[in-house]
Amino acid sequence: MPAAVNYIVYAIPVFFLLIGIELLIDKSKKTGYYRLNDALSNINAGITEQVTGAFLKAFVVGVYAWIFDHYKVTTIPPTLLNWTILFIGIDFFYYWFHRLAHEINVLWGGHVVHHQSEEYNLSVALRQGAFQKFGSFLFYLPLAIIGFDPVMFIIISQFQTLYQFWIHTKTIHLLPKPIEYIFNTPSHHRVHHGRNPKYIDKNHGGTLIIWDRMFGTFQKEDEEVVYGITKPLKTWNPLRAQLDFWKDLFADLSKTKKLTDKLKLLFFPPGWFPQELGGPQAAPEITPDIAVKYNTVIPVKLNYYVLVQFVIILGLASLFLFTYESYDLTTGLIFMALILFSITSIGMILEANRKAYLIEIGRLLFTVVFYVLMLQQNILHDPNYFGLFGLVVFALGSTLIFISMRKTFAK
Repeated sequence: MPAAVNYIVYAIPVFFLLIGIELLIDKSKKTGYYRLNDALSNINAGITEQVTGAFLKAFVVGVYAWIFDHYKVTTIPPTLLNWTILFIGIDFFYYWFHRLAHEINVLWGGHVVHHQSEEYNLSVALRQGAFQKFGSFLFYLPLAIIGFDPVMFIIISQFQTLYQFWIHTKTIHLLPKPIEYIFNTPSHHRVHHGRNPKYIDKNHGGTLIIWDRMFGTFQKEDEEVVYGITKPLKTWNPLRAQLDFWKDLFADLSKTKKLTDKLKLLFFPPGWFPQELGGPQAAPEITPDIAVKYNTVIPVKLNYYVLVQFVIILGLASLFLFTYESYDLTTGLIFMALILFSITSIGMILEANRKAYLIEIGRLLFTVVFYVLMLQQNILHDPNYFGLFGLVVFALGSTLIFISMRKTFAK
């Protein structure tokens, strides 16, 4: 595995600082761009992608490195010009991956998670699909064959990804025309996230919008955008966000008799179905006046409970991302399981799901057991044990507080 700094992990504090600033603007102007349940759902999807990706990046990056080692035609030196060429090359291949991820159903399954939110704010940028990397990395392998070093590739890929964070906002309308013509901007990307029929499958560029202009997929923002996907997710559960598409796809495959139709379900555009399943389905007309966003309401005190728990979970996820390489495989998997269990429980609480009460009690007890094990093994490298002991006390206190809210889930 080539060694390279994970700039995306180091950028996490900046992400949340900018989200905080946008949230303050939203509250001061009363624009309603944020809802707590939607924003937490977005961030939880990102946590899912990051913590599972910690175990998968060795495969994805390892394939690129193996191709580079065995099949490169030359070795590109790391000059300023070559770094620039690599950036353009990565953005070019990203365009084609991104475009085909909207046009090929099996690739859409990894990318759909990013489009599920019915809001549009900076938290949406963090909403990512855990399975997307299995399709996307294939598109960049020509760069390995050409001879771009894996470390160069990793670094530029991260910066190409980081650029796309700030364009997920409605607080910026239009930028100067030269910028709007060349670069991907909030206006262009709002179009990309729209489910208005005229906006679907448009503006696939990452950093540069010129690819869309060149290849006929550009669309100007000229009507109010309705965000989300044509079949709304209708859950705050982050695991369902990642898996529901695949569950539906496999169900459709099992109902389809012809092998050719099964292959078409996999490789034709989303919305294609064989006649036995109703035939191809066009995107329904939608306008802001008739669009109804998925929403749930829970008691205010439960919202506060969720928010406090989420902050702790976010801290644990950050700790995991910075330190997972120091754990043995079993400990790392248990730590990942705790994080996924925790954010799933949070999602179910936001839905006031009747099963959420027992799930959360189980989650809190699992958390206590995990902290105690870490305390015994000193795996979190806390020489004073004070912080870890405090987390044990907090988890026990949270259990008592949550038990007092049991009537909320009995309704």
